[in-house]
Amino acid sequence: MLDAILADASGADIGALTIPESYRAVHVLKAEQEMWAGVASNDKDPRQSLHIGDVPTPQLAPDEVYVAVMASSINFNTVWSSIFEPISTFGPMARLARESEWAKRHDQPYQVVGSDAAGVVLQVGTAVRNWKPGDRVTVHCNHVDDQDQSAHDDSMMAANQRIWGYETNFGGLADLSIVKANQLMPKPAHLTWEEAAVSALCNSTSYRMLVGRNGAQMKQGDVVLIWGATGGIGAYAAQYVLNGGGIPVCVVSSPDKADILRRMGVEAIIDRAAAGYQFWKDDHTHDESEWRRLGKDIRGLVGEDPDIVFEHPGRSTFGASTYVAKRGGTIVTCAATSGFMMEFDNRHFWMRLKRLIGSHFANYKEAWEANRMISKGMIHPVLSRVFPLDQTGEAAYQVHHNMHEGKIGVLALAPEEGLGVTDHELRDKVGDKLHLFRR
Repeated sequence: MLDAILADASGADIGALTIPESYRAVHVLKAEQEMWAGVASNDKDPRQSLHIGDVPTPQLAPDEVYVAVMASSINFNTVWSSIFEPISTFGPMARLARESEWAKRHDQPYQVVGSDAAGVVLQVGTAVRNWKPGDRVTVHCNHVDDQDQSAHDDSMMAANQRIWGYETNFGGLADLSIVKANQLMPKPAHLTWEEAAVSALCNSTSYRMLVGRNGAQMKQGDVVLIWGATGGIGAYAAQYVLNGGGIPVCVVSSPDKADILRRMGVEAIIDRAAAGYQFWKDDHTHDESEWRRLGKDIRGLVGEDPDIVFEHPGRSTFGASTYVAKRGGTIVTCAATSGFMMEFDNRHFWMRLKRLIGSHFANYKEAWEANRMISKGMIHPVLSRVFPLDQTGEAAYQVHHNMHEGKIGVLALAPEEGLGVTDHELRDKVGDKLHLFRR
């Protein structure tokens, strides 16, 4: 497969390749799902639970394709899978298996993880219309049954919506993957495989949260407070605010991260480590004076309170986020990397008529539009480091402990970095914007 892709073989030749009976994949084991019992979250080590080895190749359903994965990436959901927290993902896969004969394939003693991929279509199922062998694609992670009425209008509202590679099997951290045809998008031609692989999940999530009709619907001139602004979704959020005429106020944890944002064009930056905010007096008591101090610092930078707060750390920041949003403002939230049980003072929320929007990944239209922005060179991947597939455990460990900026890519079939570019003119035009996060 790799030889054919590197030789730029025709679609017919790629389609004629024999699909192997097994393939190399990063996976967790059902037999080990209790391995972390009694261990604190920060002490759980993905390097011990993420295994690299061959798994059987499943049969292709009519609406699916085989993808030769050239590169993938680490998202926080891979960390959650590896530490079996907040739940073991073998439960969701067992429930998926009850839905149909094809769905039964997902209930295995192992789970291939990973919710991003860039690669080449190898074969397509009998019901696939818009894709063919040889197509270069990126994969988004919205796994949905389009025969269910609840999946229409906004597929993220579907009763059986799942995240591929987290709540399903056969994810992207592998040499081969099996995905639904409605997860495919064109690979941005000016990007390398590893650059193309890091954007789909985080970029689409940020697009939905800020731009789409299902999120905060940011408009020109909006002040947007962005936590973790050099992390995965935060770095894309900062780009969307700048690109859309908003005013980003970006929170980071070091001068080096602040420098990345300045090179991106962000002017209002808060180094929370230097500021020393202590939003909690102890595990049960907020410090409202610290909320007020954050609000004062924001006004000192941009002269007003945020119209939108882009919230994803969760417990550690949520009370402050709901406080500092302006009267009538919006807090849009996804994930909760510092804890899922959030608390806030409802007086500052209800009496000041604020809105709280929960957001989770993106539907196909939103993911496609976010990918279009990447393809046009208007939004850029935030790749910082690249690991080989056999070091995925180390890559996930670094994400677990916030030892990175932007996104960490993982090479699967690609033998080295720098491959896959077909539009060199656009790449030259975009220039150094592709390398702002590289170490």
